[in-house]
Amino acid sequence: MINEARRSGTLRLEFISAVVSLVASFATSASPIPLYNIYRAEEGFSNFGISMAIVSYSVGTIASLLVLGRLSNHLGRRLTAITSLGLLLLGCLLLLDVHDINILLAGRLLVGLGTGLASSSLTSYIVDAAPDKPEWLASVASSQGPMLGLTVGAIASGALVQFGPWPRDLIYLVCVGFLLLSAALIAISPETATPAQGAWRSLLPRVRVPARVRHLLPVAAAVFLATWATGAFYQAFVPALVEDQLHTRSPLILGLVFSAYMAPSVFGAPIGGRFTSAVAQRVGMITFLAGMIGIITAINSGTLALFIIATIVAGAGQGIAISAATRGLLHGSTLADRAPIFSAIYLLCYSGAAFPSLISGELSNTFSLPQIAFGYGVLALVATLFTVLGARNPHTGATGNSTCGSSSTFDDAAAFNPAERRAGETIVRVRR
Repeated sequence: MINEARRSGTLRLEFISAVVSLVASFATSASPIPLYNIYRAEEGFSNFGISMAIVSYSVGTIASLLVLGRLSNHLGRRLTAITSLGLLLLGCLLLLDVHDINILLAGRLLVGLGTGLASSSLTSYIVDAAPDKPEWLASVASSQGPMLGLTVGAIASGALVQFGPWPRDLIYLVCVGFLLLSAALIAISPETATPAQGAWRSLLPRVRVPARVRHLLPVAAAVFLATWATGAFYQAFVPALVEDQLHTRSPLILGLVFSAYMAPSVFGAPIGGRFTSAVAQRVGMITFLAGMIGIITAINSGTLALFIIATIVAGAGQGIAISAATRGLLHGSTLADRAPIFSAIYLLCYSGAAFPSLISGELSNTFSLPQIAFGYGVLALVATLFTVLGARNPHTGATGNSTCGSSSTFDDAAAFNPAERRAGETIVRVRR
């Protein structure tokens, strides 16, 4: 009993350290958003240039996921997590002196590399160390930690830009402080993954999802693509929309508008835990589409209140859908599966952020921002229809029978119970 109590306390430290670090990582990635209008006004950056900053960040993240996504299985969660925090810190230091678009692109690339490595290592760390109850906590913390970080980063940045000294620098200095704190927490936390040989071979780009959940990947990809594309739209175009269409230049309002999309995602995720993963994805995407319709209506009418309300609805919908898709893909996962699965998840997410941003950035020279917003609405409609028609639950037995007709989340939750996973892995090691 004493040993179990000590282990429980150790796991709580690991879990808290990993969650804090993941939130700090994504808060850092969101910190420039309220500054984009300042860069436009003071440095002459265009909408296309800001879009390329989003693309640069996404490319760095995708490259990191492809090359470094499985590294934590070989070097351990702690070392790779601390490395990711170091890359983010270097990106912040570079962004302290943004007077040229190339500096912004380089800084965002470094932040993207760090975020990509954090996405696979820290999310795996969270799942490894998650408490036994509630069963949905691991999937919610790992999938919604980034949303919470983006929310905190955007609001804090907007407040510091508008009210603090050194408006172009202070937020990056604050991020540096929290990154150092996160690295210290990880450094004193125990390791959960036993280092293994093959680190160099793991650098060869390879995306692997276990065969038992591969049938879930197309719908999950549609969910990740539509929701993260909209998140990238909020980063690249909403600063200009808020100023031009909604008639406000407040950096804090800008941060609050962006966070209105991200924050409800955190609260929507536990709602999805009450349903099977297939049902939750359908509910989430229908809610997300309703929000997108409201957003497009608000942009065309210039109504800030409607825009914020619709943004909250869309954010809650994406939280339900993303968490459910993540829960399905993690069904029955082992410790060795988690880093590759999360790499695949975030690869899909950041591809959804990068490619639509690249296309819309090019189109921004021809089409108006309300027209570009309508294009994102069409993407949301297609993804929702695909999800409603194609969402399925994980297989629950060796026979491969699906639980599509089930109305309970028991099978999904039990198959992803961290305690059961840890116990099973310990038994396997003892038998070997």
